Amino acid sequence: MSRIPTHTIEDAPDASRAILRDVIQFSPTGRPLNLHAQMAHSPAVLVAYTSLRAATAEHGTLGPKLSAALMLATAATVGNDYVVGITGRLAQMNGWTGGQVEALQTGTTTGDAKIDSLTGLVKEATANSGNVTDATWTAAQQAGWTDEQLVEAFAYLGLTVFTGYFLNYAQTALDV
Repeated sequence: MSRIPTHTIEDAPDASRAILRDVIQFSPTGRPLNLHAQMAHSPAVLVAYTSLRAATAEHGTLGPKLSAALMLATAATVGNDYVVGITGRLAQMNGWTGGQVEALQTGTTTGDAKIDSLTGLVKEATANSGNVTDATWTAAQQAGWTDEQLVEAFAYLGLTVFTGYFLNYAQTALDV
């Protein structure tokens, strides 16, 4: 059972209504998803979430396919079916095959050592409160990732952890 009310645009707090209207633009259902509708209960939470999304969308350089892979790898480590479902769907929409989606979830090879080094890094960071070994970091650098790209990968980790932890915290009902 969900712990937090699931709002519509009409009954959400006034400060959340305009943001919920904007969220509909990227909702696969044409309405706010349960996660957005629950976040709307606190405008601060909804603004924090949408700000992270906007920052990665507006300033990210890794592209939608790689960012989807990073979010899925992170989601699988967070351990929330809702966020795994959303990010898995996003990964497929951005060109990852079913087998690659499974590999991103399980941490097995996608068939691309460079991608695997970066997704492995974010999985390790997610599992260890942001910590990664020097060996993992160096392996990603040696695979060809720049320091800027390694730092940017953290933004997708942060967005996904924020979302997954909220979903766990709120016990949000799956609606996708």
